[in-house]
Amino acid sequence: MLALTAAATQTIRIGSGAVQLGHRTALSVVEEFGLLDALHPGRLDLGLGRSGGRPSEPGSTPAAGATPVVDGGRRTGCGSRRGTPRTAASLAAFRAAEDPTATAGRRPQDYAAQIDDILALLSGTYRAANGEEAHIVPGEGADIQVWILGSSGGASAQVAGANGLRFASNYHVSPATVLEAADAYRAAFRPSVELDQPYVSVSADVVVAPDEATARELATGYGLWVRSIRSGEGAIAFPTPDQARAHVWSDEDRTLVADRVETQFVGSPKQVADQLGQLQEATGADELIITTITHDHADRVRSYELLAQEWERR
Repeated sequence: MLALTAAATQTIRIGSGAVQLGHRTALSVVEEFGLLDALHPGRLDLGLGRSGGRPSEPGSTPAAGATPVVDGGRRTGCGSRRGTPRTAASLAAFRAAEDPTATAGRRPQDYAAQIDDILALLSGTYRAANGEEAHIVPGEGADIQVWILGSSGGASAQVAGANGLRFASNYHVSPATVLEAADAYRAAFRPSVELDQPYVSVSADVVVAPDEATARELATGYGLWVRSIRSGEGAIAFPTPDQARAHVWSDEDRTLVADRVETQFVGSPKQVADQLGQLQEATGADELIITTITHDHADRVRSYELLAQEWERR
């Protein structure tokens, strides 16, 4: 998707929000984004996140639907060099997230360690425990902005701050913990070659229409769509307003989606821009990430246009 988007555009930045490291290796991430940067230089944002689907412990059964991670080390074309000390060191570093049934006794790689490996591979400073180097080309030296995505003040915020990286707090997924996440990131922040001070982006779900009544009609399916995700059933196609109204809600389901529905910004351009301004002020966000989902694509495009016009006037 990123490659297609990059090929169809010339100047906009594109990026991931976010690569789930529970399903990936540091090597595979740097290889893939390094190749994208080689084709479309200087436009990539590499967003890194912790997924709930971390690799299982050795001997346990992988979660249903979990996608095994391909061993990046075996995709580098090492051939007869596989037995050399350098290759052995590389494999030890990059196998951490592969199929646990094939790696008896090996534990999943720590999230912070994965971030360290990615940063080291990008900068060309990677060293294995025995001192052996590993270099990924394309990838090493790529002009990529690295972001950490987080929902709370836990590991993601701490890792982002400690490494002096940009931090994206996903208010639209976990509105109750956005302040905790931003505060923890700032408290942990240490200046880096990338940033001399914290940089926070905060996400929000919005639906904008010429008037509030129209906007609320367009947003009718949002609660049912969120329910499909949070219930574990899997995201459904975004429903039409009529489909959403036909759903019979239980009290449990309403509770399940209440925080998301109540914190979605829905209304006229002025109403939504005012709410976003309050969110930015409360969180101290350096920028906002705006997402809109509606059943009809034209309504989504119009929502962005109306908000952009209102925001530009301010």
